Amino acid sequence: MNGKSTTTRTKLERGRSALGPALELVHTGRAPTRAVLTSELGVTRATAGAVAAELEALGLIKVDSSPGSAAGSQGRPSHRLSVRDSGPVALAAQVHSDGFRAALVGLGGRIVATAPGAVAVMADPAQVLGEVVEAGARLLRESGLRCVGAGLAVPSAVAEPDGTALNPLHIAWPAGAPVREIFSACVRAAGITGPAFTGNDVNLAALAEHRHGAGRGAQHLLCVATGHRGVGGALVLDGRLHSGSSGLALEVGHLTVNPEGRPCHCGGRGCLDVETDPLAFLTAARREPGPEESLLKQSGDLLRTEYGDPQVRAAAEELIDRLGLGLAGLVNILNPDRIILGGLHRDLLEADPERLRAVVADRSLWGRSGSVPILACTLDHNSLVGAAELAWQPVLDDPLAALA
Repeated sequence: MNGKSTTTRTKLERGRSALGPALELVHTGRAPTRAVLTSELGVTRATAGAVAAELEALGLIKVDSSPGSAAGSQGRPSHRLSVRDSGPVALAAQVHSDGFRAALVGLGGRIVATAPGAVAVMADPAQVLGEVVEAGARLLRESGLRCVGAGLAVPSAVAEPDGTALNPLHIAWPAGAPVREIFSACVRAAGITGPAFTGNDVNLAALAEHRHGAGRGAQHLLCVATGHRGVGGALVLDGRLHSGSSGLALEVGHLTVNPEGRPCHCGGRGCLDVETDPLAFLTAARREPGPEESLLKQSGDLLRTEYGDPQVRAAAEELIDRLGLGLAGLVNILNPDRIILGGLHRDLLEADPERLRAVVADRSLWGRSGSVPILACTLDHNSLVGAAELAWQPVLDDPLAALA
């Protein structure tokens, strides 16, 4: 082989090895133009152009070669890069105490279509997961889009490597249910190609927010959120979920914030899980929960529409103080550079941001020396988007192999 052929092959291999990193940059919005892509990858302009062209040929991104110059700009404008609207999708599914939802999610965290499911979640995981996968399969048939894989978010710690739901919260599934195995079987039975993954709902919400929402750019991101019931937490370190040795890290719902408080299903008392979730807020506000809407929606609506009511305000302040105490302990242990809050916790932050930030700063060692930014989650259905991220990851790692 002559020197020219060797050089050409080296350039080709270098370009193909950059496909995954390049796709992730476009996927997360960090490379809106070819010039930025060139800089971020540390390659030549020609190599970046070839990489972008190959991703476009794979049907993953769109390259706009004539974007036009912005007013007052000088020089030749760089080609703009964006995810392709008609490109492949991942099937995402979520199960929680008030039902389930299926969605199709494209690159960039873009939700293409959704299908809400039943209000009541049955005690048989296979029945529930079969229904949610079928709802997703209908969306795929209607869309005609290619599916790269499937991801499932569940309200439970998911043990690795087996993918078992150790402690399904507020749904009647048995502890240790093999949800990944069941979900994978349902996906195959529905004729959906690609791998299937399962994860904890708050972990996946944090992953989605880190890539596409309020957590973008953070190096050590702490996410704490309420679901329809209970409280969960997650930590993203340098772009990857920190799940511990077996997938069970960051069970923050069982931090004690009120030693004389409510009994918790874990066996303790006064845990964050039962002191700062939607039911705790409705109870503190002396409101009787209704059966027609989820507790999360009822509590959020009450906080937004009746905050002037003394009982509602007092209940909110009580939960903010307890949430702040829990967050302060987490700041002392984890030293995050950003905290994001979801569910009812997001609503509490928006109702009285100064009170919550003051409690965290006053009760945490690192908070006193420099405040930790506390922000609201910004994505709708972030657990669904995070479930899709699991299915997209093989494509981000190696687009050619995953789409072969």
